[in-house]
Amino acid sequence: MLLTVFHTRLNPGAGPEAEALGTRMYEIATSMPGFVSYREFQGADGESVSLVEFASPETLAAWRNHPEHLQAQQIGQQRLFSEYRVQVCAIEREYAFPT
Repeated sequence: MLLTVFHTRLNPGAGPEAEALGTRMYEIATSMPGFVSYREFQGADGESVSLVEFASPETLAAWRNHPEHLQAQQIGQQRLFSEYRVQVCAIEREYAFPT
């Protein structure tokens, strides 16, 4: 399993467009083979962090290369984000309580 951590800060006034685009990206991602989960968190300082899990490198690559996702990345860079950072992490160990 792979976990993608997506840190973002929006440009002033970009919220409505970012929300609409995010809704569409969520629709696509959740329908793709290998999608596991999505969570989003908003910090008091304005940073947003999204956690996205895919089952394998291949299914994550299919999401990364989806045509609408590629277009959304360009829109994000050009208009929506003042900054962002993406981290792709392999899950080395996992456990939970209760088991």
